[in-house]
Amino acid sequence: MSEQRDYRDTVFLPKTDFPMKAGLPQKEPGIASRWENEALYKQLREAREGRQKFIFHDGPPYANGDMHIGHALNHVLKDMVCRTQNLLGKDAPYVPGWDCHGLPIEWKVEEQYRKKKLDKNQVPAKEFRAECRAYAQHWVDVQREQLKRLGIMADWDNPYLTMQFDSEATIVAELMKFAEAGNLYRGSKPVMWSPVEETALAEAEVEYEDIVSTQIDVAFEIVESPVEELVGAHAVIWTTTPWTIPVNQALAYGPDVEYVLYRVRGGESNQVLGSYLVARELIADIAQRLFLPEHQPTDWMEELWSGKGSDLAGTVARHPMHHLGGFYAKPRPFLPGEFVTTDSGTGLVHMSPDHGEDDFELCRANGIEPQFAVIGDGRYRDDWPWLGAHDERRRSVINKPFNSPEGPICADLREAGALLAASEDYAHSYPHSWRSKAKVIFRCTPQWFVPMDKHLAHLPAISRAEQRWEGEGGDNTIDEAATAGSPTLRELALDAIRDTRFVPEKGRNRIGSMVEGRPDWVLSRQRAWGVPITLFVKNGTGEYLQDPEVNARIVAAVAEEGVDAWDEARKAEFLGSGYDADEYEMVTDILDVWFDSGCTHAFVLESGRWPEMRWPADLYLEGSDQHRGWFQSSLLESCATRGRAPYDEILTHGFTMDAKGKKMSKSLGNTIDPLKVMEQYGADIIRLWALSVDFTEDHRIGDEILKGVGDQYRKLRNTFRYLLGALDGFVGDMGDAGEVPELELYVLAMLADLDGKLRQAVDDYDFNAYTRLLVDFCNEDLSAFFFDIRKDSLYCDGPDSTKRNAYRTVLDLLFHALVRYAAPVLVFTAEEVWQSRYPDGGSVHLLEWPKVPGVTANGARWQQLRDLREKVMEAIEPLRREKVIRSGLEADVVVPASAVPEGFTDADLAELFITASVTRGDSDAVSVTRTSDNKCGRCWRHLPSVPEDGALCDRCEDVVAQLDGAA
Repeated sequence: MSEQRDYRDTVFLPKTDFPMKAGLPQKEPGIASRWENEALYKQLREAREGRQKFIFHDGPPYANGDMHIGHALNHVLKDMVCRTQNLLGKDAPYVPGWDCHGLPIEWKVEEQYRKKKLDKNQVPAKEFRAECRAYAQHWVDVQREQLKRLGIMADWDNPYLTMQFDSEATIVAELMKFAEAGNLYRGSKPVMWSPVEETALAEAEVEYEDIVSTQIDVAFEIVESPVEELVGAHAVIWTTTPWTIPVNQALAYGPDVEYVLYRVRGGESNQVLGSYLVARELIADIAQRLFLPEHQPTDWMEELWSGKGSDLAGTVARHPMHHLGGFYAKPRPFLPGEFVTTDSGTGLVHMSPDHGEDDFELCRANGIEPQFAVIGDGRYRDDWPWLGAHDERRRSVINKPFNSPEGPICADLREAGALLAASEDYAHSYPHSWRSKAKVIFRCTPQWFVPMDKHLAHLPAISRAEQRWEGEGGDNTIDEAATAGSPTLRELALDAIRDTRFVPEKGRNRIGSMVEGRPDWVLSRQRAWGVPITLFVKNGTGEYLQDPEVNARIVAAVAEEGVDAWDEARKAEFLGSGYDADEYEMVTDILDVWFDSGCTHAFVLESGRWPEMRWPADLYLEGSDQHRGWFQSSLLESCATRGRAPYDEILTHGFTMDAKGKKMSKSLGNTIDPLKVMEQYGADIIRLWALSVDFTEDHRIGDEILKGVGDQYRKLRNTFRYLLGALDGFVGDMGDAGEVPELELYVLAMLADLDGKLRQAVDDYDFNAYTRLLVDFCNEDLSAFFFDIRKDSLYCDGPDSTKRNAYRTVLDLLFHALVRYAAPVLVFTAEEVWQSRYPDGGSVHLLEWPKVPGVTANGARWQQLRDLREKVMEAIEPLRREKVIRSGLEADVVVPASAVPEGFTDADLAELFITASVTRGDSDAVSVTRTSDNKCGRCWRHLPSVPEDGALCDRCEDVVAQLDGAA
């Protein structure tokens, strides 16, 4: 046999400079820098100008610290929303923003002071605010660069900040709308208060942790009662907050609860220990706390009286510390409370209107006012008769030793003979400040509130509110008598929730239940860094000034100078000649930062600073915790001022847990730093992870999970690398549609089906499905099926082959579709892919959704064939493993005739299964044997037409002759 020729130079192998190794950490920063230099975001806005709008409004993260993995997921999702909408051809701007006021930043600046042993209160307010502003700006700049590195495409040169002067002025103007409409009031109510931070807190600023508290049972002597048996006996109350006993003013009973008066005996002589009034249903629990567990109630109890709670009306007790006189000498009335239950305790509840919402409401209804005994730092005020300044044991009421069984409260009650039981073993959930991590208290202080249930005297005349409520026309200002037919803020908000689309749907019930049960909105905070409550209050009356001209002067000043404009020195200037400055006080409280962020829709969507934006937003997107935060404050602010929500849709995501499903914590050492992940893997890996998980639920991340995402990424990258190589030098089209092979038509039909599903996933914000569909199509339909089958035609068919040209034309269609589909997910890689093929073709991110041929195919028929192909490959594998054959090209296969779909010849099957031959048999099983046909020296197929191993098959002989002739 003559020496065989080397045919490698006649085979059309894919050629590309696109590397298999991604090198994302090194490559991505350069791509991001180019986008910035070329003003890519601005180019996109210009390209989409005049198109259908899609308005996403970015919720403001705090300018406080480096980006964490939750930030990363959140912003990737936001970026995905805007990119997919832009890809669909819409004008979908992304204006990023930051929340810059409030306690988180103020607390950090104070920490710096504490390290220097400085007192914040000794620093001029303007100087302190300037430091807060500088601190916030530093972290805005840091986070902005980190988010750019993540590939987030946004208007980074013109973000919104709540501390920008025009933003602060808008917040003030929005507050004035509440004031001018009469939707503000100053009142005293118990609010959640942080003694450490010395300010009121919103519900969204509180987290609940499990703690163990002291529980005590205290006896209040009954001194008056229409039930004679009760006089001289003791009512027993139970509490887990001993520090509230010094501010007790009443006792509450359940009108329908059954109460029993027991005489209790004990000791060796079985003497009378006392007579105690408690709920019958709780006596077993009470006995375990108060007396020896081995004694049954019948051993030591004698029932003296029983009756309903309603029989206790008119009963009066005295405080255990009545001997101190003054406040403690006043009678403690029994009051009916519908909130009193027999779930725990004694069935009698001690009432401290300073420190409980139910307590406050019940006492206020019965003419009992709060005492404001506890001051801002959590201590009793100096003149308080029990544990005031004169008492060396005075401590913050939240201090654990202060409340312990050995602490001063229990010690004094024990000395007074009123402490029946005390144990430090009550486990329960308790609110903490999420910033300082310190326990909070309910504390009654004068605050500014937005009423939830007041009928609006000024109904905003906007869309859905107009449709559901009467009263539109004119300026919608109606007198107080006419407000009965108008909605309350709560009703408007619930109405808006019904009209909003929620993804996932469960968000509707979550925010709905919160709005349904929330108390009045506490707007005031007793801090320095924030937007001031710019109101003037008339001395002696407590009424605030509602003058549009005064308000306009204030807004203009804030727009020019920021929050520092609200200064006592400008009091007369703001009030003008119409008012005597000495008759008014300036409010010194600042606004709840949730009001700040609740106003962002006003200055981002309406101000005109971003002309590409419009009100309302199509979508708000944040973590599910924002149902009680930004989603809700925006909803309430907008409903009160505009009559509807500032959004049409809300998309929420869950929280990122570690690989074991545990909450991430620095103390546990299980945090994942996105900055380090980008250094190790690249930003596209974080993006692929974020868009692969079911983000609507809590989800996981860890090293092994990221390695799995890396494997997915490599498969996608290799798909693009193959396409680039296979399309090297490609020019032309598919030619006559009648000549297109059926396999190509099937793949185009699959592409059309994929296109429809991806569009639906975008509409549903189902990015997990979007990414999975894309990955599965590339891996299963293309790499493992279509590419695998057609590599023989690509490598070995002649340059003028109709089949090869049709294949490459379909590859070209696939390339243009897939690079667009992938662009919102793998922003850097898609750009690299596009630039590899079209170095002068601009950015892939300026392209629009691909137009794919509307081809259909008999999918069931092809699925039947693919199922059979899988069985053939499974049957070949054992022979390949045992080295009987090296690949399917050496296999003669017999398949069940009944399993072959109509229309396929045996030669078609051999090509589709990549085997030497396929025949049909009567057996239900697939059988495989080694072929006896010789191997073509060029295409390596085993065919009857090859006279000897290494010779050419008929096809290859023609192609080589053609190539040799053209040489």
